[in-house]
Amino acid sequence: MKLEIVTETFPPEVNGVAMTLERIASGMLDRGHDVGIVRPRQGGNDRSGYVEGLRHSVSRGFPIPGYAGLRFGLPSRKRFMRDWGEYRPDLIHVATEGPLGWSAIQAARTLGIPVVSSYHTKFSSYSDHYNIGFLRRQIGHYLRFVHNRTQATLAPSSDSMKELYNEGYRNLYLLERGVDTKLFSPMKRDESLRSEWKCKATDTVALYVGRVAKEKNLDLLIESYKQMKAISPSTRLVVVGDGPERSKLQRVCPEIEFAGTRRGEDLARHYASADVFLFSSLTETFGNVAIEAMSSGLYVLAYDYAAASRFVQSGTSGRTVGFGDRMEFLKAAREIASNRGDWDEIRAAARASVLGYSWNSIVEQYEQLLDQIVAKRNGVPAPSKKTRPSLLNPVRGRPKSAPAKTLASVPKGETLPM
Repeated sequence: MKLEIVTETFPPEVNGVAMTLERIASGMLDRGHDVGIVRPRQGGNDRSGYVEGLRHSVSRGFPIPGYAGLRFGLPSRKRFMRDWGEYRPDLIHVATEGPLGWSAIQAARTLGIPVVSSYHTKFSSYSDHYNIGFLRRQIGHYLRFVHNRTQATLAPSSDSMKELYNEGYRNLYLLERGVDTKLFSPMKRDESLRSEWKCKATDTVALYVGRVAKEKNLDLLIESYKQMKAISPSTRLVVVGDGPERSKLQRVCPEIEFAGTRRGEDLARHYASADVFLFSSLTETFGNVAIEAMSSGLYVLAYDYAAASRFVQSGTSGRTVGFGDRMEFLKAAREIASNRGDWDEIRAAARASVLGYSWNSIVEQYEQLLDQIVAKRNGVPAPSKKTRPSLLNPVRGRPKSAPAKTLASVPKGETLPM
């Protein structure tokens, strides 16, 4: 299959969308597909060809306000029409909804090339944090319009999928996220790193990994840490990541250990060297960091939605509280600090709960959906795959105790549209 992925973020940029797309692109290359990436040029230090064997094309872009180092791509319909007319892909995957992505959808539809999209970011929710809440409705309309022009929209969690369906999105399919359990492992714990944080083996290290920005609900992160510290005075908070709110956090809580942006083995070492993962964000579509923390053997405290709802059995493999319930979140932080005797069992259960969720299985599901879309467009049977027969079963209020592992469609029995 000739696959083109159009995105406004990709490694070496560090965020959940970039990481997910890298895993998908690498996985499809490993399966013998011809994969290309189209993305905006990200400044003078831009590095192309980050994934071996990946075709890489850059376009013009402009800085995204509030997101240092990231750019949105300018419309490139004429270029897509020319390039894809000559080198005709079998399918286009538009991963971000900006002008670049919308122009890709327009070009694909004109050329008669199947196109899918993926939903990664709650931009309408972000608007409240960046003083453009008055545009929330218009942003929502635009996003729905863009996604509904594709053959399938891939949502990362059942929560996101149901929310999008209620907002009028069509052709929704569930594509969850995997985790590299070899990379993110308790075996990467490093006592010398803890010593750099001025922590003894018996001290508590609370960790946050992610963008240091308003939409991550950082005030609650700080308050939760302070509640834990009131019970266990040697508790230390380590923040991995960077963003516009870092200077504010340093003023409010100068004792925070800021580790900056970390990648690969270095990131895995930071995860495994902590004890508790505080995840107070309310704006996730999935939350890759939650399952990376669980894979690393951390006690995760999060709101009961997205990845945490999917993987954390509260009280057994971590702790979740009702969505948006600030007081319950703080109460849970105090209880975690007060009950260290439960930690070993809960942290082991956290690790065990994500061991079966490899990126290989996610890419397998992705590949099967794309095969079906391409085959339907070409009027031929989809290639036979040794995959789960329930891959495209409808979502109907699946119980939390038996979460889906497959792509799923809504509403009732809806087939792939063309």
